Amino acid sequence: MSLVRIKDATDPGTWGPAIDEAVNAVSRGELVVLPTDTVYGIGADAFDPRAVQALLDAKGRGRHMPPPVLIPDVRTLDGLATSVPDGVRALADAFWPGPLTIILRAQPSLAWDLGETRGTVALRVPDHRVALALLRRTGPLAVSSANRTGRPAATTVQEAYRQLGASVPVLLDGGTAPGGVASTIVDATGDVLRVVRLGALDLEALNAVTPVEAPLPPQETADAPGTGPGATEPGTAQPAAGAAQPDVTPSDGPAAAPAPAGDDERVDGDR
Repeated sequence: MSLVRIKDATDPGTWGPAIDEAVNAVSRGELVVLPTDTVYGIGADAFDPRAVQALLDAKGRGRHMPPPVLIPDVRTLDGLATSVPDGVRALADAFWPGPLTIILRAQPSLAWDLGETRGTVALRVPDHRVALALLRRTGPLAVSSANRTGRPAATTVQEAYRQLGASVPVLLDGGTAPGGVASTIVDATGDVLRVVRLGALDLEALNAVTPVEAPLPPQETADAPGTGPGATEPGTAQPAAGAAQPDVTPSDGPAAAPAPAGDDERVDGDR
């Protein structure tokens, strides 16, 4: 493991070497910390099973809570998911980059292992220039909130370092993350689009674009597609995908009210 390096990534004019170092770390199968539009996230190459396991180990969480995947743009959608409904495309066009995580059926041919996903993947395009600059170089990253499970999500790179320590060799310092409300999670693995967790986007905003059903009552979500032990975060109740938001991930479970940014909201990096 190389020495821990906190790299300044606050200025696009000078952050090139910092992004280069993070890209190199990802290519070596190492972890990186990155800012997102919610909280700081911890990221790994989504196609490197050992790196993804290292991410879960660094957070102290099991395979039943798989991280979501952050992507650089909507064009990546078809390469990772099967049968993308027109409604999903409409939502992605309207709200990406932004606080919307979408759970879809994963392409069965993909060589990845995110954990117990039940054949799904939770995807988001973060609205943060540092995260996007990195994702355009690395491709899809498995990202969860940069904190130990059960502890507060980090809104500064120093907070992330205090929790994760030497498990992450490169940390990109993009200043203070906004925190606030987690991403809204929509499950697109069933016959209808359905909210799993309400967050920054409310049902009215979603339905202005395409029909989306309200969250099921708790007793009906236990075995519903896209729900279960791994769907929360940057924390997660989990839709079939094991959905972080830095969105980093969803928060532990479907929520009928907006979820505060915090542990495992699937930055989104899990949020």
